[in-house]
Amino acid sequence: MREPAPTTPSFGLMAEFDRPERLMESVRRAREAGFRRMDAYSPFPIDGLAEELGFRDRRVPRLTLFGGVFGAAVGYGMQVYTNLAFPIEIGGRPLIATQAFMLITFELTVLFAVLFAIGGMLALNRLPRLHHPLFDVEAFHLASADKFFLVIFSNDAMFDPGKTRGFLEGFAPVRIDVVEHTEEPE
Repeated sequence: MREPAPTTPSFGLMAEFDRPERLMESVRRAREAGFRRMDAYSPFPIDGLAEELGFRDRRVPRLTLFGGVFGAAVGYGMQVYTNLAFPIEIGGRPLIATQAFMLITFELTVLFAVLFAIGGMLALNRLPRLHHPLFDVEAFHLASADKFFLVIFSNDAMFDPGKTRGFLEGFAPVRIDVVEHTEEPE
């Protein structure tokens, strides 16, 4: 888990930058300084940002593979069961006709792979999420327009509010905000 639990008083510190290059440099220097629990927000994809953040999650591809294998087994098994439970002799055709079963098997392979990929992505990102502590920061809406944000989470081993603020000030950000946990609005 990358983000701090809602039981902690502080969510973290967020620095705002005006250019993607400054965000990339800040992330790189924060990783070099030993920070590991952080995230970046940008209005567009920045090439290499995920790697700089240390994002190397392989769970969604594995879930997709598992979903595909599960779908193939369900598709093939369903046809085998149906033909054995309710046999119909047609022109000497075998009850288990592998070549004839491939179309449905392929379709269910694709269907389950896609469903597992989408479901896994949503579950691993804890979505849908109607409220996030960053939404309470006044300038965060600019992350979808023209600003770039780096958040260092409070559950990082090196996080100390004063020292981390001083560290972020060394990057000369536009501003630094303290992000607090808040209750979800009803």
